[in-house]
Amino acid sequence: MSLAGTGVVAIWHDLLPEAKDEFYEWHNREHMPERAGIPGFRRGRRFIALDAGPEYFNLYEADTVEVLGAQDYLSRLNTPTPWTRQVVASFRSVARSICHVAYSDGVGQGSYLMTVRFDVPSDARADVVKGLRQGVLPSLVDLRGITGVHLCLADEAISKVETAEKKARSEGTQVPTWIVLVEGCRADYVRSAVDRLVSGLASLPQPGATTPDTTLYQLEYTRCKTPWSAG
Repeated sequence: MSLAGTGVVAIWHDLLPEAKDEFYEWHNREHMPERAGIPGFRRGRRFIALDAGPEYFNLYEADTVEVLGAQDYLSRLNTPTPWTRQVVASFRSVARSICHVAYSDGVGQGSYLMTVRFDVPSDARADVVKGLRQGVLPSLVDLRGITGVHLCLADEAISKVETAEKKARSEGTQVPTWIVLVEGCRADYVRSAVDRLVSGLASLPQPGATTPDTTLYQLEYTRCKTPWSAG
């Protein structure tokens, strides 16, 4: 199954241990329903890490990347609730990108998802996007147990907009620029597919590219548009 739109908010973060109980209540009962209710937002998902890396990964899918730079979303970011201010102050090691979905294909939503973060010099961008879209990524879609493969490219201008919610965090925010998401129904299937992805990526013309940073996550929570349903 493709992602539910061509705009994505991808957020990685750790959390102070003493804040976890409050985080789950806030995220399940206020924050994710609020985000899913914004016009143009389709779905939100939260994952927890099974590998070393940021403990949580949150993925919001929207109609377009323009929705993510528009007033409805910005007004929420600039008027965080008291509960939001309290909880996000406990976030650590935050990375957040607002992205255009450059490729998305698959047969459904997976319980396991691996995020692959890397960077490519701007002069190699077009060739690497072409190589991923035409060769590397389609070859992963039909692998055993794989349910989705997605390429998300950060809109750095929108991602770096300062908002009240961002300022409420105690640390700065990184902006990963190239993100591949691989979903599947078993962890070993996803790991195997990402091994192939990394090998395929290494074969593309990308002098100066960074080594991919990978973390495997398991799905914890899904919230869709319907206000009376958690999914």
